[in-house]
Amino acid sequence: MFKECLENVRKNVPLVHNITNYVTVNDVANVLLACGGSPIMSDDIDDVVDITSICGGLNINIGTLNKNTIPSMFAAGKKANELGHVVLLDPVGAGASALRTNTANELMEKVKFDVVRGNISEVKTLMVGSGSTKGVDADVADKVTDENLEETISKLKAFSKATGSIIAVTGAIDLVCNSEKCYVIRNGKPQMSSITGTGCQLSGLMTA
Repeated sequence: MFKECLENVRKNVPLVHNITNYVTVNDVANVLLACGGSPIMSDDIDDVVDITSICGGLNINIGTLNKNTIPSMFAAGKKANELGHVVLLDPVGAGASALRTNTANELMEKVKFDVVRGNISEVKTLMVGSGSTKGVDADVADKVTDENLEETISKLKAFSKATGSIIAVTGAIDLVCNSEKCYVIRNGKPQMSSITGTGCQLSGLMTA
């Protein structure tokens, strides 16, 4: 399946609008380029509607949200929905602060997202209003394990049904769910916890 998706990106060279964080913005651009897509980064309120209009997908990442970029996220999301473009939400740090949590929840209410991708604590925050997010990392208390796997999948399917979004949870065990099925992916490596940005890169690539 991944091979087919990657070939599709290389064939169509999608232009992806990224309103992403300043920590990993260069990494997101480069992974899109490396995989055959075409990235554009824009977060100014006077620019985002025009940029979204010429793109095929919108990746909204709240990792370094602020009073200037938040209105841009809503404006771009609204335009992307009007045009029927793919829209992804990466709720970085939802649950860690009121601003992040409230912004992510309001985005979910006002913008239709095709995909929501985050760690389990971030997604849990969106599902039930509380998680144990530690900064931008998932808390061990929320960790997906073999013992809670079936329960977690059931909750993610219900969340997908309620939102109409594909829910992608990444961690040691990755879960990609819609309302009817869930793919369980066990390709996590301990070394990935020693760097930052792999989730942000994945969000950009998934938008393509």
